[in-house]
Amino acid sequence: MPGAQAERTNLLYDEDMKPHEYDVLCIGTALIDSIIKGLDPKPVSASGYRAVSGSLHVGGEAVNEAMALAKLGAGPAILCRLGRDEAGEMILHHLQAAGVDTSLVQRSEQPTPVTTMFVKEDGTRQSVTNQSHFYNFHPEQYLADIHLPKAMILGSLFRAPFADPDVTAAVLRFADRHGIAVFADTKLPNARPCTLDEIRPYLPLVDYITPNEDEARYYTGKDTPEEMAEVFLQYGVRHVIIKLGAKGCYYRDAETAYTLPAYDINAVDATGAGDNFLAGFVSEWLRGSITVDALHFANACGAICTTAAGASAALKNREQVLAFLREHPE
Repeated sequence: MPGAQAERTNLLYDEDMKPHEYDVLCIGTALIDSIIKGLDPKPVSASGYRAVSGSLHVGGEAVNEAMALAKLGAGPAILCRLGRDEAGEMILHHLQAAGVDTSLVQRSEQPTPVTTMFVKEDGTRQSVTNQSHFYNFHPEQYLADIHLPKAMILGSLFRAPFADPDVTAAVLRFADRHGIAVFADTKLPNARPCTLDEIRPYLPLVDYITPNEDEARYYTGKDTPEEMAEVFLQYGVRHVIIKLGAKGCYYRDAETAYTLPAYDINAVDATGAGDNFLAGFVSEWLRGSITVDALHFANACGAICTTAAGASAALKNREQVLAFLREHPE
């Protein structure tokens, strides 16, 4: 399907690297989400509050994407860092149970990050992070260990470990050298601010960038999806997908542009919806689907994700998504 993949098929692999042992490599953060729903702001005692529910879920962009890809029938691997603690063991267990290749997982004496998420009735959320989210992780140090995949997901650009332009540059150069298609999700910075200009020379190595509307506005300074996408294209990104939440998504490349509406569903928790969206798109990209069909599938994955608490609870398999699409015709 994508021209970027076709353009790169003649590139050679290093002799000591085995191509395509897994289809997709997800690189980024792994953490535990402590999700609190329906917090009553009125205290019931001097130091006590009540909420409707509280639960623990594995999370982080790379984890969410890898687990969703596995459920959808793709062959994902993950490169992330986990602490040698109970949180790290929990994440590793869930990844392996889902069928994700964990051979590249790096263990550390630093604690595994834990995020507290406060989810409102409409599914929107606010989060609290801590210092463990900012410990340095250098995926570029492990690139020689990679069995070359067909695609690589950076989850997420502009946030650790990809808040460091040198790290981003090293990974993107590696992917370009070995003909690996790059899908770059984005996040707003939570530690070191990073701008498009800082990685300008390497943005043409990004095949797809997938910010949500707030992220796209922040990095481009523009107010409409059309204007935002134009900025990313001017920086050299080949394809732009702007996630618009309840409004769907906007797609733009050098030749085409269109908006796809979201599906009308009862959202419970939007945690991980964007990660499931991207996993759905990449899984269909791997199958050779045309872009518009892959985006419909991605929209369905994001919608399904919001129907349960946590990023990995609702999505089950590809057949579930196909049934959802049949039940929700355009």
